Amino acid sequence: MKIIGFIASPRKEGNTAWIINKILEGAREQGAETQSWNFSDIKINPCSGCLCCHNSAQNRGCVVNDDMQKLYGAIEHADALVLGSPVYMGQMSAQAKIFTDRLFAQISPRFSPHFKEKNVKKKLLIVFTQGNPDSGMFQAYFDYTKNMFQLLEFDVKGVHVVTGMRNEPAHEKKDMHAIMKNIGSSFVSQ
Repeated sequence: MKIIGFIASPRKEGNTAWIINKILEGAREQGAETQSWNFSDIKINPCSGCLCCHNSAQNRGCVVNDDMQKLYGAIEHADALVLGSPVYMGQMSAQAKIFTDRLFAQISPRFSPHFKEKNVKKKLLIVFTQGNPDSGMFQAYFDYTKNMFQLLEFDVKGVHVVTGMRNEPAHEKKDMHAIMKNIGSSFVSQ
């Protein structure tokens, strides 16, 4: 199994990065091949709304020439994805939103004949980190995000919310190493 982690945070070595890396570590221990992309190291532009990606006559894919082209290739060859984002203003980070919008070019089965032909549902794990200790504070948004990815034909295996990041970094939380590695380990067998 090949799992790709996406760290959709502007902070290269922040809580989201640490958590996604621990999840991938747990998956590797179960034999998964893993790769991660840190969005602080790559440049992804917003969708231009040109619809070239869904023009069936041309079938050109996304014409925006940036680092998302590398991610499209990685996603195509992956069995599963882990998307991690901090919660900013009650929702995913701007980096995660731009990435999600750009998935329109190759993932949406309602618009992409290429994806429909493969008839493959990629497994997805969504992980949010937040400063607030109340895991239910943004539950409506987490549910919305899960449903949105399910509509895009992802097999969402879970939405995990890691709370209380404001006062205590993830790597300092008791048992957090084991919890995150167990999530990655379980993801391989789901």
